Amino acid sequence: MTDNAFVESDERQALRKSVAAMAANYGQDYYLEKARAGQHTDELWQEAGKLGFIGVNLPEEYGGGGAGMYELSIVMEEMSAGGCPLLLMVVSPAINGTIIAKFGTDEQKKRWLEPLLAGEIRSAFAMTEPEVASSDATNIETRITRDGGDYVINGRKWYISGALHPDCEIFIVMGKTDPDGADIRRQQSQILVPRDTPGLTVKRAMQVYGYEDHWHGGHAEVVFEDVRVPAANLIGEEGGGFAIAQARLGPGRIHHCMRLIGMAERAIELMCRRAVSRTAFGKPLAQQGVVQNWIADARVTVEQLRLLVLKTAWLMDTVGNRGAHTEIQSIKIATPRAVVDILDRAVQLHGAGGVSQDFPLAALWSAARTLRLADGPDEVHRQSLARRELRKYAH
Repeated sequence: MTDNAFVESDERQALRKSVAAMAANYGQDYYLEKARAGQHTDELWQEAGKLGFIGVNLPEEYGGGGAGMYELSIVMEEMSAGGCPLLLMVVSPAINGTIIAKFGTDEQKKRWLEPLLAGEIRSAFAMTEPEVASSDATNIETRITRDGGDYVINGRKWYISGALHPDCEIFIVMGKTDPDGADIRRQQSQILVPRDTPGLTVKRAMQVYGYEDHWHGGHAEVVFEDVRVPAANLIGEEGGGFAIAQARLGPGRIHHCMRLIGMAERAIELMCRRAVSRTAFGKPLAQQGVVQNWIADARVTVEQLRLLVLKTAWLMDTVGNRGAHTEIQSIKIATPRAVVDILDRAVQLHGAGGVSQDFPLAALWSAARTLRLADGPDEVHRQSLARRELRKYAH
């Protein structure tokens, strides 16, 4: 467990201890054994709901924890460091639930948010498409067409996290309701689509660097063919989909970055255990200067990243996403890149074992490398952040 007592309240320290204890009981070995056998850890998911870990950042009136992004950061880091980063699929209610909590109607919250936070169902966010650069939401090609009292949806999505889990009952679908509108950021809308709606087909599982992604309950390609849902399923107003997607990104990036920091903590632990237990060229790896440098650099990097991400979470809780805009982009740029480097050194230290299935490092590396693409590639955020800085000095 990470010791942040010097900046965290007693309540936050208690939360860390509770999540770390649960992660220790249901760590990677337990979960992978279940996942590889085609079994699902629903009892763990339900237990997490009872303990208040699911949707810790969402309103208590719907079953959330009533806390903030800082507390969500704690949950994600400790779960990830414990070897089960998305074992509880916390991303589903914490991030998808944010959309329903902020923009949904009372009926939508009652129907979907409450069972989501209770651990009774799961959800998936369907945005990414194979034919366009989906990091730019204005490119989305899926159509959401009004037809009387309904909307009809047609499109193809892929890498839809959690869609393969049998308890995934609701999709939040991003598409265009006004594809020819003058304002390209008002063309999109988001709508709730129950999994059993005719025309919705979960077509296949997508791999990540050759891995079936057990952490997410699977990524899927999903096809929507004349999928018809009531107009009341629209989230927010028509044309508000782009703004809703932007509101989702801040919490999503906090979630991803704290997961990454947890991965880095796990990598440091594995490096240290390997270094003290293996001998090469007549002395323990722990006495090799280069190994000591790797471990020292990793520790410094993780401490820097954690403080930046927790600062970002604090800003989001106190001044909102707009006030944390620079920091949100900064963590997205810095964290995946640095953690990939730490994991790469951990792989190097483990030799052949590092790329094998006997250690989690190869799977962790693939997940971390993927997060350099998720929510937009590094290059997009670096360019945007640079423009923001330059505007301060424009005459």
